[in-house]
Amino acid sequence: MSLYQNVSTRPEDLELSPSPQPQDADSEHLIETTPYRDRPEGFSAPYKDEESKEHLSSQKFSRTPNVQSSRTRKIIAIFLIVLVAIAIAITVPAVVVTTRHGSTSAKSESSGSSTQAPTSGVSGSVIDMEDGTKFTYTNNFGGDWAADPTQPFLPGGKAQSWSPRIGAEEWTWGKDVARGVNLGGWLVTEPFIVPSLYEKYVNNSQNITVQDEWTLSLAMGSNLASEMENHYKTFITEQDFAEIAAAGLNWVRIPIGFWAIEAINDEPFLVGTSWTYFLKAIQWARKYGIRIYLDLHALPGSQNGWNHSGKSGSVNLNGVMGIANAQRTLTYLRILVEFISQDQYRDVVPILGIVNEILWGTIGQTSVQSFYYAAYETIRQSTGTGSGAGPYIALHEGFQGPAIWEGFLSGADRLALDQHPYLAFMGDKSPIDAQAIKPCAWAIATNQSSKAFGLTLGGEFSTAINDCGLWLNGIGPGSSDPDCPIWDDWASYNTSTVAGLKQITLATMDALQNFFFWTWKIGNSTVLGTSSNPLWHYRLGLQQGWVPSDPREAIGHCASVLSSSQIFDGNYPMTATGAGAGTVAPDQISSHAFPPPSLSPSFTGTQMTLLPTYTATGAVKTLPAPTFTAAPSASVGTGWNNSADTSSAYVPVTGCSYPDSWDAVNASLPTTTCA
Repeated sequence: MSLYQNVSTRPEDLELSPSPQPQDADSEHLIETTPYRDRPEGFSAPYKDEESKEHLSSQKFSRTPNVQSSRTRKIIAIFLIVLVAIAIAITVPAVVVTTRHGSTSAKSESSGSSTQAPTSGVSGSVIDMEDGTKFTYTNNFGGDWAADPTQPFLPGGKAQSWSPRIGAEEWTWGKDVARGVNLGGWLVTEPFIVPSLYEKYVNNSQNITVQDEWTLSLAMGSNLASEMENHYKTFITEQDFAEIAAAGLNWVRIPIGFWAIEAINDEPFLVGTSWTYFLKAIQWARKYGIRIYLDLHALPGSQNGWNHSGKSGSVNLNGVMGIANAQRTLTYLRILVEFISQDQYRDVVPILGIVNEILWGTIGQTSVQSFYYAAYETIRQSTGTGSGAGPYIALHEGFQGPAIWEGFLSGADRLALDQHPYLAFMGDKSPIDAQAIKPCAWAIATNQSSKAFGLTLGGEFSTAINDCGLWLNGIGPGSSDPDCPIWDDWASYNTSTVAGLKQITLATMDALQNFFFWTWKIGNSTVLGTSSNPLWHYRLGLQQGWVPSDPREAIGHCASVLSSSQIFDGNYPMTATGAGAGTVAPDQISSHAFPPPSLSPSFTGTQMTLLPTYTATGAVKTLPAPTFTAAPSASVGTGWNNSADTSSAYVPVTGCSYPDSWDAVNASLPTTTCA
């Protein structure tokens, strides 16, 4: 029998199938690690957790014995009235206005009165989006939505019956499990995720070689604002958040670029507009019960030289402008954390990632860990320490595995370790069945990390077992794998192929435990007429069957690889939960001072004093809050949570001439000290 069978189904023609009723799930869990997309390289890691059974209670009706016939008639009449009321409520849910604390009845349309818009609802509700379109909210996991435009910061929705309600129920790491997806390609574009956006400009009259958002922005020219806003507006919408909850997921990781705040010199990015859409994401997340892990995905100068850092090429978190770029990043992290730490937003955005996929091998351990400590200090000086004082701070493990991070900044308050395991870049050509068990090995190291370091996340993974797919490794000829045409033709996968791929997905979910699939959706290519990179496309996998319709199906999938001593019991170190003092061990402070004593490629000693730096004398920008026309009196916050945080921003020293901060790895040192 052929490995593949023809299936004439395209992702744009598919509708999400309703998720099945939640199933009871007991069993043990696991966790995480490796690398990703436009570059091969990598590593791995793991974790475990337990999911409590969901017990469904049933209501029982009791009958009272007959007493008098007149009394019986009254009871029957009342009962009939109640039945009619229930029938109306079921058939016309949009006419019933439920609030987070009860319900209020809407005025009847038959009386000619206007109907008050509902402020909450359950599966079957019709949602009106701001662009005038509608969709039906479908959630078979006991979830609901809640949003009152006149009181926008009330408690929000509940993604599923087992996920804590936004703003009303605390998220508890070790008990609650993050099952999430990335919204990749949205606020930081990537060619392989949004190919049609890039295809339009690959051949351009300016002869610009388009390969990343920097060059795309240049090629767009005067169309930049309209093109990018149209992308932001259409690629991810409110309906995506509703569908994410309906898929049994309760978190999203949202990559953002520093240009959400500002751009300087000749940086061509569209400034600020992505932030307005992140604000929409906060509103949608609150409404549907989704929590957000905000990830600073692109840093000034680039932290890895890959296209998702904003600009492909050299890594300038090291080299001549390494210290200055790091200082600038610290200011941006401070601006972000001050905003999301405000009472209006902190329940929706509980994690801030300080950098995505830092290139450890290029920048070096000393510099990476020095920057991490500086970022930690900057954030905690703004937020204070202890549970609820600002977000968790996520550190990418640099594709080194979790073991080397044990003891790093011991005593620090609420650090999380983020790992990105990808089978796709390991060069393994084994059959699917052989690869399907490999992710379970990541569980052991992640469980150990959870015990010793603290919260350990799987911030990215996919179902892909090779690097096939349009522009996955950047705009160019693509993978050399001769089987790529077969893997790209997702519509022809047969049932055994789909089943094998699903085993990979389940194993990785269970091994990573608190996971974020990369990515929720892949846009269609205008050239191919369909979606490439199918095994990176959660929504397509959900429709086609290699992603489970209920992610809890992964529970216990990797249990057989763990001994009793390798199980994580859900109890993190005290400081990892905010219960400790948040005092970093003195030896960690002294060994990770910023600026570092040396910097790659070869700056040490007195040379370090000659490197150009910025000065903390500038005005700090404040991020704007959303506007609510229906709630003009609502306090949206000032954008700055801690009024006592009055330090200035890092800015260039007046009169100094700096080398290009995006191409200064081997630049000549300035003849005059700019420090």
